[in-house]
Amino acid sequence: MDQLRDLADSRLFRGCAYCGAHPSTRDHVPSKVFLDEPFPTELPVVGACKVCNSGFSRDEEYVACLVECALLGTVNPALHRREKIAGILRRSPALRAKMASARSEVEGQVSFSIEPERVRNVVLKLARGHAMFELSWFSDQDPVAAWWHPIALLSPEQREEFENVPAPQLWGEIGTRASQRVGVIQAKLVGPTGEERVIDLLINDWLDVQQGRYRYLATDQDGLIRVRMVLGEYLACEVVWEQS
Repeated sequence: MDQLRDLADSRLFRGCAYCGAHPSTRDHVPSKVFLDEPFPTELPVVGACKVCNSGFSRDEEYVACLVECALLGTVNPALHRREKIAGILRRSPALRAKMASARSEVEGQVSFSIEPERVRNVVLKLARGHAMFELSWFSDQDPVAAWWHPIALLSPEQREEFENVPAPQLWGEIGTRASQRVGVIQAKLVGPTGEERVIDLLINDWLDVQQGRYRYLATDQDGLIRVRMVLGEYLACEVVWEQS
């Protein structure tokens, strides 16, 4: 993905993307634990305080390992294809034991129970980072909605809605990265009597940070900040805030 320069109004919020404190460091969003080497050359980065920069690490390792263990159905490091995850499981017997105790198998179907608060912490952290990076937007308030679910288990209707790229009539702050990413597509409309009409639609498409590993979409529409993410092409996530 392209690392676009943020040209939004300098009066917009410039604190820690996660808590609002002074941003004494910078943080990759997503964290590299969700990606494979070689890393993309232009990873999104946001301002962060030292506490937030390091405070999510254990939960992020937990979620990254959970996604891979669910994909492969095993906690055995020797069977993991991602060396980063295999290394975490080898170095942390406690985490490996936690994953093993969360694993269950019924009639050949493997599933893992989760620690929802840890998953929520990471999903909200990632969403706040993307909202800051793409939209120059920050809120320390709880979202009005936040959910995550294996993408393969979404119904066809849910999957279509989740993957859908909105075509808003109005865009957020001019100069934000999201406004710079706006593209135009042409759509053909067919009327009830067969007449055809071509119209131009503005879209802000999904961004692939690393193919097959991580993608996201951040939009500012109808008074809502909405961030969608897919981790490992396995876990679909969405967080929504109301603008105030």
